[in-house]
Amino acid sequence: MAQARVVKPRGESALAERFAVFAECLLTGVWIAVASLGVVTYPAAFAAGARHLRRRTAHQGGGWREFADDFRTAVRHGWAVGLGGWVAAAVIWVDVQAVRAGIPGGPLVGAVGLFALIGATVAGLRAAAVWTPGERWRGLLAEAGRRTVLDPAGSFLLIGGLALVALSAWFVAPLAVPVLGAVAAAAVAVEERYRRR
Repeated sequence: MAQARVVKPRGESALAERFAVFAECLLTGVWIAVASLGVVTYPAAFAAGARHLRRRTAHQGGGWREFADDFRTAVRHGWAVGLGGWVAAAVIWVDVQAVRAGIPGGPLVGAVGLFALIGATVAGLRAAAVWTPGERWRGLLAEAGRRTVLDPAGSFLLIGGLALVALSAWFVAPLAVPVLGAVAAAAVAVEERYRRR
């Protein structure tokens, strides 16, 4: 009777592994976009996407079901963060209208408001990148705000990612959807880089 030979599975090449992560980022971007259709659900969608990517890069299991479970958990309180983001965007829109109307001091107020919105967006991405079930969004955002200021290089990387999404949407709108996953991956990488400093 012949014995069965045990064959070790061959490891993937570095290129294949990196391409697999890139493909996973693009798929995650689609999931984030679908989960963000609720308008105020985008922080929870990014949090679930970032957690999914952290699992995948750690070679742990995970798929659509785990993403959906994380999203349901994150959206319980994350919707308030999303609503706050839309309120901030509305305030900035009013600032821009003040600049256009020529109100004295309008350009300064508009510039300050725009920088504050960018900073808040980066802090929100950083908070979503480290979210885990049971975490409070308020604490996550406060810590992320500190990291946004203390790690300007990482913050500028995320601003570049957001600019990439905006340019993708401007050139070819459907391209912005998968790029959202790349922004979530960038936020995870920025946070991991900060943690290891």
